[in-house]
Amino acid sequence: MTEPVLDQSRNAAASELSAAAAIAVDRATTEFRRGQPVLILGPQAACLAAAAETVALAGLRRLRQAGPALLVLTGRRAAVLGLAASQGVPTPANLEAPNERPFLVSLPAGADAEAVLRLADPTAVTAALAPDLPPPPFPDELAAASIHLAKLARLLPAAVVSALPPRSAEEHLRMAAAEGILAVRSGDVAAYETTAAVTLQPVGEARVPMEGAEDARIVAFRPSDGSTEHLAIIIGQPDPAKPALARLHSECFTGDLLGSLRCDCGEQLRGAIAEIERQGGGILLYLAQEGRGIGLVNKLRAYRLQDQGADTADANEQLGFEADERIYLAAAEMLRRLGFKTVRLMTNNPDKVAGLERLGIAVAERVPLVIPANRFNRDYLTTKARKFGHMF
Repeated sequence: MTEPVLDQSRNAAASELSAAAAIAVDRATTEFRRGQPVLILGPQAACLAAAAETVALAGLRRLRQAGPALLVLTGRRAAVLGLAASQGVPTPANLEAPNERPFLVSLPAGADAEAVLRLADPTAVTAALAPDLPPPPFPDELAAASIHLAKLARLLPAAVVSALPPRSAEEHLRMAAAEGILAVRSGDVAAYETTAAVTLQPVGEARVPMEGAEDARIVAFRPSDGSTEHLAIIIGQPDPAKPALARLHSECFTGDLLGSLRCDCGEQLRGAIAEIERQGGGILLYLAQEGRGIGLVNKLRAYRLQDQGADTADANEQLGFEADERIYLAAAEMLRRLGFKTVRLMTNNPDKVAGLERLGIAVAERVPLVIPANRFNRDYLTTKARKFGHMF
């Protein structure tokens, strides 16, 4: 997933998407999770959209009232289903663009919600429905926005959409209001992560002595729409005038809290805290992007695919995601808000170094974080080195 570059105009970028628009996107993700249709307004067209994972019969019926129902998949998921060649979508082996063109499938009239889910979910136990092809023309921007909403909702990256007849935006909004359907603009969906990052504000702080780092405090940062907080764990008294030892750690419920042996996350978290303490202080940013950005439920689905023979990268791609969906906009903004412009980054991942530097945080040094493998995560660590370029 490619991050936008934040520079000195980031405050202007934030103003382009008002708090009301950000809240509309957040509410739309909630509607997606509930299986309800959402109105997506583009510059020249509009559609109704619902998440493929959660849409129910009533939602499909409402979408079909507007017009032919289409399933939107990512190019990666379409390739897994063997559909990509029909629209010239490259296969996963040669995909280079992180946001490849969405893939559209015409749904047969008899397709129900379960059939839609079978197309979207590689862990489904029954065979996928054979789709009707080719689909009618549909605006790429609306298709991409529907996929983006599903990802923001931490659902499978697939949606059911139906194009609305040509009308003014005001007419579409009146229709949506009359039916109790939430509306969101496609441009607001595309800009959501940038706005959520640049509007982060510290909302709570406390001293939290930890095992191995008693002089520690936690600062919670929340975006303007009130969505999920990220945490800064500050150990000791790092000097903003000097390169601070810093670690970006993506939350991992299974590893951090349960001690899962499938990954090295819990050991990395505790090892990073211990090393920061040993070196006299620094910062650990605990980022709300579970499962390399796909969410806990999808991570469990990826684990199931791994049990069937896929590696950690292939499993994400079979689900329709990028191998790594994380972005580091929030991390860069949190460091800026704390006064740190240069860090010594504790990581084995070169993408984190490049990501922070693109976002205006200088990385004076990469500090390795070496965690021994066990018999459950050895293949996982090998894949991180081979496919993600991690330097162990």
